[in-house]
Amino acid sequence: MDCFYYSLMFILGLAAGMLINACICRIPFGKPLFKLPLSCAECGAALGLTERIPVLGYIVLKGKYRCCGKGISLRYSIVELLTAVVFLILLKRFSVSAELLAAVFLMSILIAVFFIDIDHRIIPDSLVVAGIAGGLVLAAYNAFTGAPVFGEGFWGGRLLGLLPGTGVFFLVALIGMLIYKTEDAMGMGDVKLFAPIGIFLGWRLCIVAVMLTVILSGITGIVLIVLRLKERKDTIPFGPFIVIGTFIAMLYGMDIFNWYICRIAGI
Repeated sequence: MDCFYYSLMFILGLAAGMLINACICRIPFGKPLFKLPLSCAECGAALGLTERIPVLGYIVLKGKYRCCGKGISLRYSIVELLTAVVFLILLKRFSVSAELLAAVFLMSILIAVFFIDIDHRIIPDSLVVAGIAGGLVLAAYNAFTGAPVFGEGFWGGRLLGLLPGTGVFFLVALIGMLIYKTEDAMGMGDVKLFAPIGIFLGWRLCIVAVMLTVILSGITGIVLIVLRLKERKDTIPFGPFIVIGTFIAMLYGMDIFNWYICRIAGI
């Protein structure tokens, strides 16, 4: 039975990866997300059935579109495989549960954010709004059932999750604008992204997500400067670190919170 669930989740992950690829390619340019038929990225011709199959189609076609012979971007398959692996990890952590549904929904949005922010240095409002809508559904689930999800069983605790991320980073962005006289001190997309994350995770895990995000981005920045790949004044997209920090917090956040916040900080 476990093999059945893992196989099904892997297939669902590949399918979700296709949709995420559509988000990555279309949302930043304002294109319709569900435009049919699917077309070749190079010549615009309608894709055949083989070209629409995640990963396997790339292998069968040897990385080239059948219609024009030009190369298919390997990243399409990378996104699909990454999504499938993330789904499997979530299934392993949460089994078949409300937590699994919530985690799959949020991570699908965040994977799209990860690549869009790398490519375009933006976090689309449409993805943020979709995440907030999903978070409010989760809060309503808490209100009616009282069942804990990600360790948070009180719907009000999810709304309090807006404070550690969105609240703190909004102040950071505001202070940065005042000090550096520029709106580029911190992207407001990063600030807004923590709204759905806070609602989904609740205030405890959101604190952990914020801590991990800051630590990961700080370490990466130092490494890039030491390797002379970036200068001190250069910027790097912050969204990917938010995504990674949130994923780790989702999986192990309560353990981290209890170990660090409760024992070391004495809260």
